[in-house]
Amino acid sequence: MKEFKYLGKPTNEPTRKLDLIEWTGGRVAVRLDCNEFSALCPVTGQPDYARLVIEYVPVRFLAETKSVKLYLWSYRDERAFNESLVDRIATDLFEQIEPLWLRVVGTFHARGGISVTASAERGNREHRPS
Repeated sequence: MKEFKYLGKPTNEPTRKLDLIEWTGGRVAVRLDCNEFSALCPVTGQPDYARLVIEYVPVRFLAETKSVKLYLWSYRDERAFNESLVDRIATDLFEQIEPLWLRVVGTFHARGGISVTASAERGNREHRPS
């Protein structure tokens, strides 16, 4: 069995590297839902809060959820626009997990009376593994 860097071990620091679990099963859709995502406004430095939903169809790997939590935590002090965060997270997770398809949807709390929902997709959901 693979050695995990984060699962079952104490940690007090965020990470940008996921622990991966080998996947040998059939085609499934995985949905991870985080309602405590936060980052900083690039202009004011004020916190932006969001619900982040990550969906993917694995090929060889599943994302271990504790490492996903630590990964999302790594954005807490990051200054970036909401749309850029969603785009960057989608690209990064797609490269690490290597799924058939991945979507990240960020629903950010209202600031100045306007809320932002941004989504980014990578891969092809209709593709069948060979």
